[in-house]
Amino acid sequence: MADRAPERTVERYVNSGSARLWSAASGRGTPLLMFNGGPGCDDYLGPVAAMIEDLCRVIRFEPRGCGRSDWDGSYDLDTLLSDADAVRRTHNAETCIVAGHSFGPCAALAYALRYPSRVIGLIGIAGGSLVNDRTWSEAYHKALEEFGEDLGGLEFTADPAVNREGNHSWRAYIRRPTLFRNIAGLDIPAIFINGGQDIRPNWPTQQLAALLPRGHYVELPDAPHAIWLTHADELRAKLRQAIQQIIGPGGS
Repeated sequence: MADRAPERTVERYVNSGSARLWSAASGRGTPLLMFNGGPGCDDYLGPVAAMIEDLCRVIRFEPRGCGRSDWDGSYDLDTLLSDADAVRRTHNAETCIVAGHSFGPCAALAYALRYPSRVIGLIGIAGGSLVNDRTWSEAYHKALEEFGEDLGGLEFTADPAVNREGNHSWRAYIRRPTLFRNIAGLDIPAIFINGGQDIRPNWPTQQLAALLPRGHYVELPDAPHAIWLTHADELRAKLRQAIQQIIGPGGS
């Protein structure tokens, strides 16, 4: 498919229940709904969206308690998924690819399980995990202490309760008795692109990719957590391959 000049970014507020959520859409083509990391990050994935705007209409939003969206204390996973669906509907996306970075692939997966008829594929960047494992956490914190992490100067504006409540509800979610059975029955293309130099161990994402019927794990050996900062060309190529795998040749 020939590259096309992307349309300008259009910002709009979305009403979801009693909350107003900031959102933006850019590009044209297959709708792609993007989930931020955290939980508790405001919008920072504009550079990633720019990589694929000639293939997809990328829809980004800030969850409750983050950035320009309402800070109302309702920061559980169920509310996040309902809010994301309100964003999808407001942007007139009947079906979409769901994607995210860091915690974002977890939220995208939960969205796909809750709204399977609305999702045609899933793309994860540097994330995707179903475990609450002490050894994983120890390895991450040890590497963070020894080597640190460069996130390109990103600073986030969020209610501190967002991360606490978001993580609490995610840990409750992954204890659901039928979760693994439901994931194993989610028959959509699912591509996870991780960095080999991420200080977060990648084995949980590898497990998740193996559990999904059409899951695929890709690793960029020298890339860190914020892959686009140091390996933009490689990430762009893998994202575009993933999108084409989902929509098929000539799709849009």
